[in-house]
Amino acid sequence: MSEEYTNNKIETKAADSSSGSYAPPIEKVPAKEAPEQELYHAKSFWTKWVFCQDAKVIGVQYALTATAIGLIGLVLSWGMRLQLGFPETFSFLGPATYYQSVTMHGMIMVIYLLTALFLGGFGNYLIPLMVGARDMVFPYVNMVSYWMFLIAVLVLIASFFVPGGPTGAGWTLYPPQAILPGTPGSEMGIVLMLISLSLFVIGFTMGGLNYVITVLQARTRGMTLMRMPLTVWGIFTATVLALLAFPALLVACIMMTLDNLIGTSFFMPEIFTMGEKLKYGGGSPILFQHLFWFFGHPEVYIVALPAFGIVSDLISVHARKNIFGYRMMVWAIVIIGALSFIVWAHHMYVSGMNPWFGFFFATTTLIIAVPTAIKVYNWVLTLWRGNIHLTIPMLFALGFIVTFVNGGITGLFLGNVIVDVPLS
Repeated sequence: MSEEYTNNKIETKAADSSSGSYAPPIEKVPAKEAPEQELYHAKSFWTKWVFCQDAKVIGVQYALTATAIGLIGLVLSWGMRLQLGFPETFSFLGPATYYQSVTMHGMIMVIYLLTALFLGGFGNYLIPLMVGARDMVFPYVNMVSYWMFLIAVLVLIASFFVPGGPTGAGWTLYPPQAILPGTPGSEMGIVLMLISLSLFVIGFTMGGLNYVITVLQARTRGMTLMRMPLTVWGIFTATVLALLAFPALLVACIMMTLDNLIGTSFFMPEIFTMGEKLKYGGGSPILFQHLFWFFGHPEVYIVALPAFGIVSDLISVHARKNIFGYRMMVWAIVIIGALSFIVWAHHMYVSGMNPWFGFFFATTTLIIAVPTAIKVYNWVLTLWRGNIHLTIPMLFALGFIVTFVNGGITGLFLGNVIVDVPLS
């Protein structure tokens, strides 16, 4: 304690004593170190929006960037629907442009909008607030993760302006079609798409590690795992899924890029075009499908689980009741996440796999309906005899339940091989 600080305490005490009343010493809180103050309380535009490491600001950055790229996907969707609805009136989408619009719309909405918005936006903004943490455990890494995401978005947008335009191989990017001459965007469009996806995965890995470690290690005193809001449980479980599933996508992107640029044959079989043998030979397109769907089906729940958690908390708040069966809801989220890794091949029933594998994946697909149904039952039981306030967020939550049930019922039929194969 400095001499000046001690004198201030003595003078304050003496002044209070002379006035006939006694007040305890006033202890000043030491000021923060300047670098830390600049770090968490940015003053200029650059330090607030460019180099800021505050989780809330980063969450807003993720949300704004995801919404902006989502608007591009929305415009592509309008173009496709106008072309389909009025084919003789709107002729601005030719066959190649239509395929490119379908591909970019699908990839933008699934990866760059929904994944980034739910995990990057809501995750950064809500996790520290809901678990009582001051910030993410690694603020600098969190900042870098956003800028990697932004660079990935810019690379994706750049594919619209290269010769040949963006890739039109479909949002699943199946080889050999994706990189064969004649496919829209087979020159640079597919390369920029693969680079963008790789950057996205690298950036998200940085952010995802932050979310997981913050939830596990930076919760406030008394905030046990079984006291966390379901929103945090949804984001946490989805993040774990992404950390385990995205590497498969990254590997697939790198291997396809090598196939395209230097002529390797990871996914490209021996192909003849107009009697001429191409430079490829010995690759397996089915390998890409396994890698892609090992990522692709967990991606469904990477998007859905945060929504499940948010809807659960909205229903609890607006029904003025605790969520029915909180522990059941938590375990349902965790079990859905675990099962999502052993159902991917139900997207590949007609790929020539052994029928016994089809039976296995059909069984796991139907089993995953059980924890999903538990969540729906608990939502309904939470609403039962609740003091329901039909605010706009509550109306959206109720609409989510109805839409989810309608779509989920189709999975009970399409998950069966005997139904899915003829429809495929």
